[in-house]
Amino acid sequence: MNPSSILAFGPLGTPEMIIIGILILVLFGAKKLPTFARSLGKSMGEFKKARTEFEAELHNAQEEVEHPKIQPPQEKRQPVASVDDT
Repeated sequence: MNPSSILAFGPLGTPEMIIIGILILVLFGAKKLPTFARSLGKSMGEFKKARTEFEAELHNAQEEVEHPKIQPPQEKRQPVASVDDT
């Protein structure tokens, strides 16, 4: 078998999805399937949240590079010389 033919399967179609669904049903059972689906949904939500936060952080970093905030110049304070009258 050619190694490049293994990687050229392409996207999963309907028959493959049905087989995967049957395997999950057999492995986990009908009672655990709702729990499995719920935990899968929660992890997908966490993944989307993390991706959104990461994209926002990248966008903010890019904005800082393109449009740096100009800070007003600091006033230079010169030390006050003490005058001794002695």
